[in-house]
Amino acid sequence: MTENTQTTPYELIGKEAAVLSLVDRFYFFMDTLPEASGIRAMHEANLSGARTKLFKFLSGWLGGPDLFIQEYGHPRLRQRHFPFAIDAAARDQWMLCMNKALNEMTMDANFRENLSQALQQLATHMINQDN
Repeated sequence: MTENTQTTPYELIGKEAAVLSLVDRFYFFMDTLPEASGIRAMHEANLSGARTKLFKFLSGWLGGPDLFIQEYGHPRLRQRHFPFAIDAAARDQWMLCMNKALNEMTMDANFRENLSQALQQLATHMINQDN
């Protein structure tokens, strides 16, 4: 019998410390970039709850511990985002912040691009309003 030695994106990104860093930088950009003011306004003044949820979600989504599912159950992301009017502009603002955060991280360029594309697809799925 062979052991499964496939490396997960969670491991490739640098596990917990790297996911925490990515989330911190993401919310730093959301909180400071004028171009992200639309999505920043959708969040509470204190970003700690959103930060914790995104960290827990990304941990499992990347193939690490399923922290979000353990605490909140199935992500049902689209349903959880229905209370917010998310259009293509909001998606683009979210991706601006995420790509800036990803670009600060040390990782293989192809992995970064693949990760960005996967997050873009996920963010596009959250759109629930026409522009």
